[in-house]
Amino acid sequence: MVPLSSSVAPMASSRSPTTMPTATDAPLITVLIPAYNEAANIPALLARTEEAFRALAVPGELILVDDGSTDGTADQALALQERYPWLRLLRHRRNQGLTAALHHGFRAARGEYVLFLPADLESNPAEDIPKLYRKLCEGYDVVAGWRQGRADGKQFSSAIYNAVTRRLFAVDVHDANWIKGFRREVIESLPPLRSDWHRFILHIAADRGFRVTEVPTNWYPRHAGRSHFGFSRIPISFLDVLVIRFLLTFSQAPMRFFGGLGLASLLISALTFLFLAYLWFFQDHTQKRPIFWTALVLALAGLLLFLVGFLAELIVAQGDRLSELEARLSAVEERASSQPQDDTA
Repeated sequence: MVPLSSSVAPMASSRSPTTMPTATDAPLITVLIPAYNEAANIPALLARTEEAFRALAVPGELILVDDGSTDGTADQALALQERYPWLRLLRHRRNQGLTAALHHGFRAARGEYVLFLPADLESNPAEDIPKLYRKLCEGYDVVAGWRQGRADGKQFSSAIYNAVTRRLFAVDVHDANWIKGFRREVIESLPPLRSDWHRFILHIAADRGFRVTEVPTNWYPRHAGRSHFGFSRIPISFLDVLVIRFLLTFSQAPMRFFGGLGLASLLISALTFLFLAYLWFFQDHTQKRPIFWTALVLALAGLLLFLVGFLAELIVAQGDRLSELEARLSAVEERASSQPQDDTA
């Protein structure tokens, strides 16, 4: 990731400091927009974001993450950075995907409220930034946009995805894979994101006790360019759903998963051996080798699952110890930085 910064030009006299933030203001809102080959959308995107900042009259910033674009997206943004001093640009040397773009953008965000929007203008920043921000101001920790009037041909696959995730994660939102708004504490509590985990930020936040809600938003046809959605993501998303569900349920108690499977295997193996013993003593003496070997394999599998569970518990315990050590080191560094420095020789 290569951050780009430029000198800040003086603001035009027509801009009131009470309605438009300067580059030196501490932003209250961070609008995070990943972009991949969206050069044609950048001018309208920035203009509508400026309209939202003016309407809210609060200091804000827009972090545009150029995810390895090859159409001049970054150059287009740099050309407009003097006009929009609240624009910050982060660049990836190659396309890394939406999750990596969000991860780097979250780390760079300075606002108390972080809003994620797409660069394709299917979401109108002038409308949706105020909607998400005002909903967060009602006391919610996470707000998801709910697309109204959607007509992009992806409604069926999206409906299946949302139905499955509502069932598995008990998060009552209609559109979990759309624009979102977060309080800063939610962003800081997220684990390192990988794969396509940006789709499950709502579910991770809900699992950690944050209040999640949704707000209806308008959907608009893509302003320019083409969609980067591919159906190859469907099986990947299915696997990611399983991984996230497993981590949220068993990450702190892996023995419950592996030990449960081990107990089930040992129980089935024991019942099978009892059945074979019954046949041997009370029925006939014919050999039941396939059943015998199946029971033996189940017994060995159960023992191995128990071993894996114990090893996973050790890993979790070491991870907890490392987290506690990091927290203590951070506290020591904060205390050291808060103490006055003695500059005498």
